[in-house]
Amino acid sequence: MDRLPLLISVPHAGLAVPAEVAELNLLTPAQIAADGDAGAAAIYAELRDRVAQFVTTDVARAFVDLNRAEDDFGKDGVVKTHTCWDEPVYRAPLPAATVETLLARRHRPYHQRLRALAGSGVVLGVDCHTMAAAGPPVGPDSGAPRPEVCIGDGDGACPRHWAQALVACFQQHFSGEVTLNRPFSGGYIVRAHAAELPWVMIELSRAPFATDAEKGRRVLAALRDWLDTKGRP
Repeated sequence: MDRLPLLISVPHAGLAVPAEVAELNLLTPAQIAADGDAGAAAIYAELRDRVAQFVTTDVARAFVDLNRAEDDFGKDGVVKTHTCWDEPVYRAPLPAATVETLLARRHRPYHQRLRALAGSGVVLGVDCHTMAAAGPPVGPDSGAPRPEVCIGDGDGACPRHWAQALVACFQQHFSGEVTLNRPFSGGYIVRAHAAELPWVMIELSRAPFATDAEKGRRVLAALRDWLDTKGRP
């Protein structure tokens, strides 16, 4: 079976607490899961053996956010002080040396891997996420209901007509609303790597309109349709 010429990134499916910060961590396993992309591991596992390249991590987003620039040190930045639900992550501020170790061991290798794979015969990078059914406190749409699917083109990380075609393909496989750049246009990954390869972001609602496995199959079908009929240059 031929694999689709796609580079899949799943940066927020992990649940692991890095050993470097375990003693300072305040979060329970439930809080760690709630800050990450619940369901992403199961959903996007449906793509793993069907695409040319698949990159993910075990580290939880609450501790190292791979979809943030490494100089973003806000509350919800690369090494967070608070979760997206505004819960404190650590019992004391992290030493600068610990932050640097997290970046060196977790953040930079992930992005080095994405850069290396851009030249591996793939035609599109796809940064894959799940999102809360309504906006969390730190979101751009706090409290507002969200669509079933949001496609983000990073305001130029891929040609706009590619993204519009991808929206149309997702509309064929999802019965709910599919949006372009609402509530998200794409984060650091799609923007940082667009010079190497065209990128888009996919955000799937965690609302229970389908099982995780079924959501994954629908994503795979939409991406296959895009490659077959709409998305080529």
